[in-house]
Amino acid sequence: MALQNFQYDIIMREYSRRQAQVRRELEQRRQNAFQKVPRLAEIDREVASLSAGRARSLLQSGTGSVEDLKKEVAVLAGERLALLRENGFPDDYLEPQYFCALCQDTGYVGSRKCSCFKKAEIELLYAQSNLREILEKENFEHFSFDWYSDKIKNEATGLTARETARHAYDAAWDFVRKFDSRFQNLFLYGSTGVGKTFLSHCIAYELLKTSHCVLYFSAYDLFDKIAQSAFSRNTDADPGEDFIYDCDLLIIDDLGTELTNSFVSSQLFFCINERITRRKPTIISTNLTLEDFSSTYSERTFSRIASNFQMIKLIGKDIRIQKIFLGGK
Repeated sequence: MALQNFQYDIIMREYSRRQAQVRRELEQRRQNAFQKVPRLAEIDREVASLSAGRARSLLQSGTGSVEDLKKEVAVLAGERLALLRENGFPDDYLEPQYFCALCQDTGYVGSRKCSCFKKAEIELLYAQSNLREILEKENFEHFSFDWYSDKIKNEATGLTARETARHAYDAAWDFVRKFDSRFQNLFLYGSTGVGKTFLSHCIAYELLKTSHCVLYFSAYDLFDKIAQSAFSRNTDADPGEDFIYDCDLLIIDDLGTELTNSFVSSQLFFCINERITRRKPTIISTNLTLEDFSSTYSERTFSRIASNFQMIKLIGKDIRIQKIFLGGK
């Protein structure tokens, strides 16, 4: 997925920093080598003089040849290599030591992004998602159905907690697989500790691996961020609320735990509506029942969600409590 301008600038500034560091370190090595072996500095000047002189001859009279220049330079290069070895320097001591030899710290090989650029993209997206550390543990590979009872049933569907979890798990994988071809949103609801946040983390992990821009916020942090953006001037380093509306996937976790007021309610509706308009997927998780959600955030907001989100309910015992007190049994 395409980076936003400010994200691209962050990565390119890092490449500029690397290039400057490589130049500084090369100059330090040159000074060290030239001080110890003055003939090395003479060879550098001779190579530069030969190249400039041959270029003038070709331009002014057409005499001389590139092949002759290559032979002369090769002789000097051989002498330089011998001097380096004699004095205990590595063969490449007077060459730039790039962080990435493929792109020479430009980020591009020809017109294509280098593999190091793609790695930098993923690292940046992980860092800005607010999820870097937790996703090492909370992903599809570590999702377990053992925490869900095969005795507790959802009276509305007749499915057990474990069967319900399998349906939610399949829906989450479907969301990932079709992310680039189908606009979709998820609304995960159910009591505390039944895996809503874990499942959203599973989705985030898979999409971040493929360089999608995923942004995760607890409800409290989201509305605090929006309030800060609304009452302060944005900068290039802080893209503000537009990033919230335009990232590939926005995850709003624990909606209903924040202090709800008219500002929060209006901003939630605006955020949801704006992302639907831009066709940017959103995942919402909440401990509220659908009735409580509607009364907390208004029927208008709930109607917008109900008509544009896939509603997924998880049931069961609190997994966190099971892990602490029951050892998973």
